[in-house]
Amino acid sequence: MISNYNGWANYETWNAALWVGNDQFLHNTAIACVQFCGDNETPWDKFVRCMMEGQVGKFLGQTGDGVEWNDINIDADEMNEMMAELAA
Repeated sequence: MISNYNGWANYETWNAALWVGNDQFLHNTAIACVQFCGDNETPWDKFVRCMMEGQVGKFLGQTGDGVEWNDINIDADEMNEMMAELAA
């Protein structure tokens, strides 16, 4: 892994991880996504789906800094690793 922004792949990944790690609702949602993701999706995929669809997505489709959860620049592998550590 090449760290380019505060130890993360890029700004978008760092920003998403910062919010997930420091907002209780997002933190708890990330842990639930690790615990309850299906065989056909990763915890990060499930988290993005939860944040972007339905009632939640109308209000939480992005971080407080404006990075959308489904931003293609977010490194999904890094986010899955970070979420697994939260749930451990």
